[in-house]
Amino acid sequence: MSSYLVTNPATGEVVETYPEATDEQIERALVAAASAASSWGRATAPADRAALLRAVAELHRERRDDLARIINTEMGKPLPDALGEVDFSADIYDYYAEHGATLLADEPVDLGPDAQGSAVIKRAPLGPLLGIMPWNFPSYQIARFAGPNLMVGNTIVLKHAPQCPSSAAAIARIFDDAGFPAGCYVNVYATNEQVADMIGDPRIAGVSVTGSDRAGAAVAEIAGRNLKKVVLELGGSDPFIVLGADDIDAVVDAAVAARLDNVGQSCNAAKRFIVVEDLYDDFLERFTARVLAASGDLAPLSSVLAADRLEAQIRQAVDGGARLASAGERRGAFFPAGVLTGVTADSEAYRQELFGPVAMVFRVSGEDEAVAVANDTPYGLGSYIFTADREQAYRVADRIEAGMVYINGVMLDQAETPFGGVKRSGFGRELGRYGMDEFVNKKLVRSLI
Repeated sequence: MSSYLVTNPATGEVVETYPEATDEQIERALVAAASAASSWGRATAPADRAALLRAVAELHRERRDDLARIINTEMGKPLPDALGEVDFSADIYDYYAEHGATLLADEPVDLGPDAQGSAVIKRAPLGPLLGIMPWNFPSYQIARFAGPNLMVGNTIVLKHAPQCPSSAAAIARIFDDAGFPAGCYVNVYATNEQVADMIGDPRIAGVSVTGSDRAGAAVAEIAGRNLKKVVLELGGSDPFIVLGADDIDAVVDAAVAARLDNVGQSCNAAKRFIVVEDLYDDFLERFTARVLAASGDLAPLSSVLAADRLEAQIRQAVDGGARLASAGERRGAFFPAGVLTGVTADSEAYRQELFGPVAMVFRVSGEDEAVAVANDTPYGLGSYIFTADREQAYRVADRIEAGMVYINGVMLDQAETPFGGVKRSGFGRELGRYGMDEFVNKKLVRSLI
């Protein structure tokens, strides 16, 4: 039976099944991407690539209702949130269409006053790239990988999550309808074995993965054996540090939004709430009340399997001595919001990523302990700092081991700002100017002419 199934998490109904790719289809995809790379990246002007990306953005906006309905059916995201995701995806394509040529411009090298000749860095595409995408943002994840790399002149072989085959097909149609030459963007319903073979195939120049740290490590191992460039955007257990507040209700509002966005199924969602002791009791009381009150409005998790996994993690934490305040009972993929306290450093849950609407809250004595707890994780994706003291905010930001730090705000992602982490959250960056520089040959041309 095919692994590419559309299963509505709200009902458990299997809506549609897509056949897995045959080896012959995979070979045709690789041939097409490699053939297109020789002309797309080297014979088209940046302005022409930008025009096609603008067409992709426009088609996302024209088809936003259909794309959002597909997302809702595949992984349960409420329609308003799914519409917002599609709109953000369109903004990303527009950003690279507008700024791509400037970001690809030749970069002169200052050789110093006594050097002869000149030197310049030229940016050239690497070739076909394999993108391995997750289920939690079926449109946005593709945009932040495909947008910059198509603008660079690379071609894309896209392997989406098995539970998002309809999104994969709909977005592939958009690239075709926008006028991209054949082979520039190819969708494949590949098996894990076929993915491993594609990573090792000499026609694939690089691989980008968004997923779990376990999946990222498996891909990186194969890529490393084959000397392939990899970008990994993996899990996170992001700290939300509360050091001070002029308005505790505003901080709590931000904390709830940071934990419950996408029902907690975001790599960079706040997951560990670290609060100084003079604010702890007040914060915990308000935060818990708000989280539990919001539970009735939550969408389902992406699948029953995801709910099973989260339930096992919570049970393990409670068996280890943690206390759970919960909004009710689980129903299939619908998981009640909750707040865990008393999670100690010897608990397995302490260093795990809880991918769902359950928060961990920790009391700390002050700034130094807050930083120590925040950094006491194998992950290092995002982080959040709330304080009324500007100097403290930037001081703590410098001490946090993460790829991103947000001060006194949440949900601040945009096309211009780079996204990525350190430690087991992966390496490399997407979005912004740095998203254009990952799969690029930064070629030095040194001349005495």
